Amino acid sequence: MRISSKGRYGLAAMISMAQNYASNECITIVSISEKLGISKIYLEQVFSLLKRAELVIAAKGAQGGYKLSRNPQTIHAYEILKALEQSLFEKTEESVAKRANDIEQAMQKTVFSVVDDSIAEALEKVTLDDLVNEVEKHKQSDGFMFYI
Repeated sequence: MRISSKGRYGLAAMISMAQNYASNECITIVSISEKLGISKIYLEQVFSLLKRAELVIAAKGAQGGYKLSRNPQTIHAYEILKALEQSLFEKTEESVAKRANDIEQAMQKTVFSVVDDSIAEALEKVTLDDLVNEVEKHKQSDGFMFYI
């Protein structure tokens, strides 16, 4: 499976926002851009899709920016990637249905649907909160210095 930069950057931005969820403050695209080293213009496109999927809320004005629309415990990686990677979750096109419908049905049922369902099931188990907790584990392990 190949996730585009839009999906990877969007997921990273959502994790970054989830880290600050408790403050209930809006976060600007500029601050996320600087923190993650991602183009501001590119992030604006990503946030447009996240807003359309109702995963973030936009606020205008001096204190404007974006906030998560829900608690990080209720937002799943599947929702984020589905909003940003439309083609990733499309049903696999038919290949040989006109000439060999039985083979087509076997492939769809035994391979393509199984893979699609497995990916969705795995991604629905991962919340933004899980990802934030994983980030914290990596921060802690990065802080240790061992001397011999």
